[in-house]
Amino acid sequence: MTLRLRTIDRTEHLAFVDGLPSASHMQVPSWGDVKPDWRAESLGWVDERDRIVGAGLVLYRSLPRIGRHLAYLPEGPVVDWYDRDLDRWLDPLLAHLKANGAFTVRMGPPVVLRRWDAATVKDAVADPDAHRLGEVAPTSSDPRAQALAEGLRRRGWRQPGGGGDEAGFAAGQPRFVFQLPLANRSLDELQQNFNQLWRRNIRKAEKAGVKVVRGDYDDLTTFYALYAETAERDRFLPRPLEYFQRMWRSLTAEHPDRMRLYLAAHDGEVLAAATMLTVGGHVWYSYGASTSRRREVQPNNAIQWQMIRDAHALGAHVYDFRGTTDTLDESNHLLGLLRFKAGTGGEAAEYVGEWDYPLSKVLHKAFEVYMARR
Repeated sequence: MTLRLRTIDRTEHLAFVDGLPSASHMQVPSWGDVKPDWRAESLGWVDERDRIVGAGLVLYRSLPRIGRHLAYLPEGPVVDWYDRDLDRWLDPLLAHLKANGAFTVRMGPPVVLRRWDAATVKDAVADPDAHRLGEVAPTSSDPRAQALAEGLRRRGWRQPGGGGDEAGFAAGQPRFVFQLPLANRSLDELQQNFNQLWRRNIRKAEKAGVKVVRGDYDDLTTFYALYAETAERDRFLPRPLEYFQRMWRSLTAEHPDRMRLYLAAHDGEVLAAATMLTVGGHVWYSYGASTSRRREVQPNNAIQWQMIRDAHALGAHVYDFRGTTDTLDESNHLLGLLRFKAGTGGEAAEYVGEWDYPLSKVLHKAFEVYMARR
């Protein structure tokens, strides 16, 4: 079947995504509104009857003084990545983006390559000879995903440089994530799969009287105060408050449950806060924040357990903790996050990662040099 690519409007794009079991929150039309420094375009692959069979949100970022663009499809596009004739999807995409002034295309196929269950992750963390999760034998792997990666490489696609200890926390799509499967599992079964520390901390929070409630737009300032404290404590550069306010307005305008805010309070003081994103049956824990005060009442476990329960009530098939580290080095502060997430009994997953296609080799090289110096 021959496919044709055309621009689609927001209504067409959203209708297609809404008809799927899941798609990335970075591939819904409203995500373009979250990124005002990028120009957004919705594209659709259509069959002979003009029915949309694939879609992609493209974000264009212009190079200063040159007028050419980086074209970025974060965690997308949403196409049949296992199609043996991948060219019928990618060729019209590259032609369209080149005609629209792109010098490089970057995309992130939402395809999982390998998975490690919680027991394997726990053993790897305890193994003094293990240095990276990617070097540990996976619990399962998908040969179709490996074939996809090999096929992209043959077609001239390249994986951008970088990686390292914080590869799971890159500015783009995290390669390593941690996910808790929810489908066909009761809440009791989920909690029974938590490790002893998680179950004990949930009980501590309940006994201490920690209350977890949903917040609204006005509560983003409370979230942000905790987020700024977390950024200083964990040594990362925080996004501005306006980013989260714009995110809330954009996503909830598209769907009221696209973004939620949760607050965990004890004796009237908010100790932790987190945002949750939902598209179809996929729920993401997006941003978390907490104070170092009163940690003994375990507000972080309490807020996660409430979000997991709410995701389960929504009928989600997975609760996604988002990016995690690849390093198993005890000296790396991110290892604690991996331990925390693994305590839920879920699984670490490695995506095939992001891929670049240079449409102008000269400008692409200049872009690589610029990114390496940032």
